[in-house]
Amino acid sequence: MWPRSCPQCGSSSVVQDDLYAESQLVCQDCGSVVSEGLLVTDTGAGTEDVRYSHSTAQSKVPCRNLIKGLQRVRALCRILRLSYDVEELAEVYFRQAYTHASFIHVTLAKKEALVGCCVLVSCRLRNWPLALGTISGLVETDPALVGGVFKQLEKVLDVEVPKSSITYVLEAHSREYKLSSAHVPEELAETSADLAKRAVALVELATDSWIVTGRHPVPIMMAAIFLSWQSLRPTKTRLRYSLNKFCRLSHMPLNKTAAQRVGEMREVLCRLGQEIPWLSGGAPDDVALHVEDILQHRHALLREALRTHEVSQRAEEEESQGAEEEEGGSRGTEGESRGTEGESRGTEGESTQEQRPAVHWGKRAMFAPPCARHAKVCRTDASRWAEVNGDEEISDSEIDSYIRRPQEVRDYLQTQQQLLAATEDQECSGKK
Repeated sequence: MWPRSCPQCGSSSVVQDDLYAESQLVCQDCGSVVSEGLLVTDTGAGTEDVRYSHSTAQSKVPCRNLIKGLQRVRALCRILRLSYDVEELAEVYFRQAYTHASFIHVTLAKKEALVGCCVLVSCRLRNWPLALGTISGLVETDPALVGGVFKQLEKVLDVEVPKSSITYVLEAHSREYKLSSAHVPEELAETSADLAKRAVALVELATDSWIVTGRHPVPIMMAAIFLSWQSLRPTKTRLRYSLNKFCRLSHMPLNKTAAQRVGEMREVLCRLGQEIPWLSGGAPDDVALHVEDILQHRHALLREALRTHEVSQRAEEEESQGAEEEEGGSRGTEGESRGTEGESRGTEGESTQEQRPAVHWGKRAMFAPPCARHAKVCRTDASRWAEVNGDEEISDSEIDSYIRRPQEVRDYLQTQQQLLAATEDQECSGKK
């Protein structure tokens, strides 16, 4: 049915205009189009005018990037072997975040990080241990960018993501090792729960001794799992296994850096093992036999090891000072007997003592961060600056080389003007 009056002016003179392909209802008084594109449908109770857009059953198709993002979310969930609930939750979060204003006009790298962060949030909410470094490695994005997107995603979704503990991460990592009785002989078999429990204690000890600081977590976890497997049942068969052989046994790819972490952890365990009273103060033959005792009393052993190290450092300093005093006294007696020759040797000894470089504190400390224990020394060529004292005369030719010629001045000014004009053009085009 036609509308009786115009919604603009209220006039009742509404006529049908058949001038164009589609008939339109036009008000004769004000000229406004009352309705256009109407289709007459039969609903059973009579005819009814329906708009063309309302008469179609066409649904909105998602954009291409959204479809690719959802495919990437499913691919990450398949790689991590997540459950269907976690995958479905990650897809829901990605749809919500993708349509938010904070993630519409962003770079592709940030959208790739958004995919990984949605999977990470879903795993954390479903108590599935997953580290931020693992996600950044899978999406091949900078960890700093992934961390920023993760914090922004928490605010956008308004969810409180539980923090992941090292215990959960190690439990998940220990399940990847095929060390059950179904895969290896009974003598070499070990449950993942026992491995994770011992590995957590070893990682805590490594944290107290500055081994974990600034290091990648995967080599440290692999080293902790290997030492845990050896120390739970320290038989001769297990003690003969190297890290490479252990990885082949458990069907795990070898991490090259993990061998260094194994050596660092063993060094710390040996130092603490020397403080155990029932070992007669000597280093144990194999530290894997005494790992349980060391971890049980690690706080007391750490304090005792630090005290012993400080006492030995003081003794060494006193011995070095005594040796220097004796050397200085012997040089003084030689100077008195030999006259001026002894005085020259004394001055040479003082100069060499002053030139002796000080030992870095990281070398003296028993436990120190890796950046302090292996500090890089900037090497300079001393012969290059040996004859430079600041009082040298500057020749006229060198002074002339610093003064610009008239042509160089003109070229410099012309270049500055061109750069200024280019900058103004860019600003004007950006405003438009």
